[in-house]
Amino acid sequence: MTRFHKFFGLKAITLAAALSMTAGLAFAGDNNVSADQILNALKPKPVTRGLSVGTQADTAQQAKESTFLNTVRNRATRSLSMGEREQIAELAATKPKIDLEIQFDYNSADIAKTSIASVQALGKALSDPALKGSTFVVAGHTDAIGGEEFNQGLSERRADTIKKYLVQNYGLSGGDLVTVGYGKTKLKDAANGADPINRRVQVVNMDTKTASK
Repeated sequence: MTRFHKFFGLKAITLAAALSMTAGLAFAGDNNVSADQILNALKPKPVTRGLSVGTQADTAQQAKESTFLNTVRNRATRSLSMGEREQIAELAATKPKIDLEIQFDYNSADIAKTSIASVQALGKALSDPALKGSTFVVAGHTDAIGGEEFNQGLSERRADTIKKYLVQNYGLSGGDLVTVGYGKTKLKDAANGADPINRRVQVVNMDTKTASK
């Protein structure tokens, strides 16, 4: 029963959205996540014009981030080193992001029928002109049940599945979707490792240039 509950059997899909370092918004209910909710979570905050202090440093930081993203763009998910995965996580910490608890079939990376609507909403949101030009990180996470190697591989395959679905069904460029797996290393609720909230796919808008347009 433990492995059954790990991969399947949840009746509700919950979503927690976090914008940068602010508190998250939560939505619950079967297929209750809309494209608008995802879009609003991933939109960068408007950049305040007219402030010269820190502008040069910010530009340099953005250039550094862009250079790094180009090194992992179009890379196979499993080819990322631990250092690269950690650097992606560090950059993503301050970016607009959203967590989707997407269910998959038992012991596989196939999206469960109950979660198709949520993935479709994600596709519509990422296709919106408001996010044009952005690079997105699609990060797979598991709960704490099971071995580290198994969970790492599972999280990578599931991130790959979401990317493939978005590219095939919504025409998104594979180069704009950077996939990474974290297994059980970054639990959303570390105090309750088996909690379903830990089984999620996180999507992060890594490119903030859309905020200044």
